[in-house]
Amino acid sequence: MEAAPFACSSCPSSSASFLPSFPVTARSLSSSSSLLFRRNNFRRNCNYYAAKFKSPRNLSVRASGDSVVTLLDYGAGNVRSVRNAIRYLGFDIKDVQTPEDILKADRLIFPGVGAFAAAMDVLNKRGMAEALCTYIEKDRPFLGICLGLQLLFESSEENGPVNGLGLIPGVVGRFDSSNGYRVPHIGWNALQIKTDSEILDDIGNHHVYFVHSYRAMPSDVNKEWVSSTCNYGVDFIASVRRGNVHAVQFHPEKSGDVGLSILRRFLYPKSTIMTKPTEGKASKLAKRVIACLDVRTNDEGDLVVTKGDQYDVREHTKENEVRNLGKPVELAGQYYKDGADEVTFLNITGFRDFPLGDLPMLQVLRYTSENVFVPLTVGGGIRDFTDANGRHYTSLEVASEYFRSGADKISIGSDAVYAAEEYLRTGVKTGKSSLEQISRVYGNQAVVVSIDPRRVYLKNPNDVEFKAVRLTKSGPNGEEYAWYQCTVNGGREGRPIGAYELAKAVEELGAGEILLNCIDCDGQGKGFDIDLIKLISDAVNIPVIASSGAGATDHFSEVFMKTSASAALAAGIFHRKEVPLQSVKEHLSKEGIEVRI
Repeated sequence: MEAAPFACSSCPSSSASFLPSFPVTARSLSSSSSLLFRRNNFRRNCNYYAAKFKSPRNLSVRASGDSVVTLLDYGAGNVRSVRNAIRYLGFDIKDVQTPEDILKADRLIFPGVGAFAAAMDVLNKRGMAEALCTYIEKDRPFLGICLGLQLLFESSEENGPVNGLGLIPGVVGRFDSSNGYRVPHIGWNALQIKTDSEILDDIGNHHVYFVHSYRAMPSDVNKEWVSSTCNYGVDFIASVRRGNVHAVQFHPEKSGDVGLSILRRFLYPKSTIMTKPTEGKASKLAKRVIACLDVRTNDEGDLVVTKGDQYDVREHTKENEVRNLGKPVELAGQYYKDGADEVTFLNITGFRDFPLGDLPMLQVLRYTSENVFVPLTVGGGIRDFTDANGRHYTSLEVASEYFRSGADKISIGSDAVYAAEEYLRTGVKTGKSSLEQISRVYGNQAVVVSIDPRRVYLKNPNDVEFKAVRLTKSGPNGEEYAWYQCTVNGGREGRPIGAYELAKAVEELGAGEILLNCIDCDGQGKGFDIDLIKLISDAVNIPVIASSGAGATDHFSEVFMKTSASAALAAGIFHRKEVPLQSVKEHLSKEGIEVRI
């Protein structure tokens, strides 16, 4: 993950919150009675989750002897998932405060997050670079993750060249997107294990999760270090090992049971009670199947998962109540067990609420991340805010709290539309939009832009200034063309920008992925809008997630066969168990489409 770190005194490390006693809850800006109502429901939700989802450490086998892992978290971003995985496996955590803490560590994990140059700057200024080199050169138990691998090399081309720790020969460079491969490299890919890697012994040809734009290449001068490679246009270094020193480019803490097995191998190197995963069939980058949970408070103030019909989430009954399809933490945990490659939470009232006042949503993320070890995305209301007391919060602060609460990616909707409009109007990247700020700090792979377009039918594609497509199925009055008008505020307001123009603009502004919805298809169960998805996935060089309209397993294979979508997302059909997630994976596999099993 490559981006400049958020090393601001007002933003502490991921183990703490910059809002320890935040006074506002969702929609509480309107009245004090609403504030009390929301607080009571927040406490009730917290009590429910605390009772329902007790710490998994109670279920873990404790490590023999010293059960403490030293964690080198230099404050560049969210490492909650690594902490949760370590605790899940029965270990306590000691955070590095001084170089001496590194030298005294029995086992050290370095989950690098941020930009290469900024990370080296922090390590050098704190005297930790020398201590880290000494620790590794003495062959002490070490595991580097993502940037924690890249920093071991001589240098990086990211905003450079920038010198690294110099322990492994080689230069870290950026993936080449000119060969048709999308950058960042996001998703579940296969490993080619080269040597006795020890911690990869039980991987069993399974996929692991990558998310990065830079990579190190194998060569004659570093081949003694390379324990596995991965192919993404080229063969790059996926892991290294020498003695007790290990480092991986992928994220074991986000690679499900296989990733936990890798971490367990590192933490329990001499254990004989390992449960080896069943043999997999991983051979290349897999298409992802994502479970989406639209989350909002119902009329009683409870946080529930709901699902809209063309964005309408209320039942067509006399009571007109919010459609309730379950508890978010429970459903997320079930989808993880069912094989979801990612879980996405969309706070669908976030466009009008103050997200940092939405304490139950933050709590949902925290509890979910304790037991769900695949990537978590959260979206809704991520923009600048001023609270009732006149305190201003930047979109970066809002996103930072989501990351600290367990999110791996954040999804920006309306605010990205406004930023794209301004960019297309002026041609200037101000660096002030939420999209630009967050991608600069956390990396573009951590920022998803959610596009909510609706079809506008045309007789002639030249009738509008926006990109139009010839439809595979004519419109209601025989129209052969349509353009896709972007909307904001939960689909309530149309904007003078097309989905094609928006997608191209947000890629330039720093988006790492696009979540492509379609209001016309939402909740209809008749399949994805292939015309729209093909238009956008062919236009950009970043991954596109197809969303809206899935109603059968065939719809997933259709979107992957007819478009360049990297992932497909569904909600209602999973919640209502109309199409089990596992059956989608099985169908895709039978159709010859690579998926993670």
